[in-house]
Amino acid sequence: MTEFIPPAKPLIGEEEIDAVTRVMRSGMIAQGPEVQAFETEFAQHFGLGRACVAVNSGTSGLHLGLLAAGVGPGDEVIVPSFTFAATANSVALTGATPVFADIEPDHFCLDACAVEAAVTERTVGIMPVHLYGHPANMPELQTVADKHGLKVFEDAAQAHGASLDGTPVGAFGEFAMFSLYPTKNMTSGEGGMVSAAGPDMERRLRLYRNQGMEKQYHNEVVGLNNRMTDIHAAIGRVQLTKVNDWTARRQAHAAFLSAHLDGVTVPPVASGAEHVYHQYTVRVPEGRDGFAQALKEEYAIGSGMFYPVPNHELAPFRSAVDLPETARAARECLSLPVHPSISQQDLERIVDAVSTLAKAGS
Repeated sequence: MTEFIPPAKPLIGEEEIDAVTRVMRSGMIAQGPEVQAFETEFAQHFGLGRACVAVNSGTSGLHLGLLAAGVGPGDEVIVPSFTFAATANSVALTGATPVFADIEPDHFCLDACAVEAAVTERTVGIMPVHLYGHPANMPELQTVADKHGLKVFEDAAQAHGASLDGTPVGAFGEFAMFSLYPTKNMTSGEGGMVSAAGPDMERRLRLYRNQGMEKQYHNEVVGLNNRMTDIHAAIGRVQLTKVNDWTARRQAHAAFLSAHLDGVTVPPVASGAEHVYHQYTVRVPEGRDGFAQALKEEYAIGSGMFYPVPNHELAPFRSAVDLPETARAARECLSLPVHPSISQQDLERIVDAVSTLAKAGS
């Protein structure tokens, strides 16, 4: 029987298990020295040049970042609709309104022209998503932000180690959030990491993370309990020692697929961009859903549809905004496995299967 190739797979080894055991035996389980060390090591590893604050999920990171930036009721933040709902959820949780703009067709990230068209007198910020591990066009988006006096926030949930013209993702905006969910390019079991543009932003993030207090029982704002545990931080610290190798494997797998796939549109990479391939996403022009089903049932190859329902069509955010590139991407996009654990034989199976199905459907 042909072994199934999963679309994604958490990578947890004995080193992570040993790290968790060490922390459990230490008796220091809540936020403590492991979290502090993880924050420092994360910032250094990815060359962010700014402080990082660990939290209990990526969504928490976005929410706290927006709160720390002063976003609240009456404000609008421009976001893509073609992304996971956490992006829009985090804006809504502050009491502000997410306003959806279209994406550009090549890299599935916010289109600067569409963003500018969506600016109103209530707009306070722009939150691009570095989707699938490809950096958004930050210079163009920053130009729009500067023109209208807006702040830029980064949803870097899928982009650990990505960069644009030598600047790492996470070093552009007022803050940036990296997700540490199990299937991301690296994990802490669950969690998130937020980079802060300056000491004031960092301090506010730490306040909101910890019930609004820096000094115990001296609460300064209405805060939340979004702390990361030392258990999760210990996992993340080990994963930092592995993520470079995993990224190189993802990039090599992606290069092989792009060189050999026929019948689908492979993902281009922008000039000066470092793509880390959280997802390797192709376009299937016709019959994407049936194509994915056939990959699974006939060839034992998993795939993912990220995201078949755009945010502006979801019940909490439903609006009549016209986003043609978003609609096309939601209809055509299919993510193929490139995670580090797949083999050369697996890659060849994927090429054969995709090319055969594409030829049969043409």
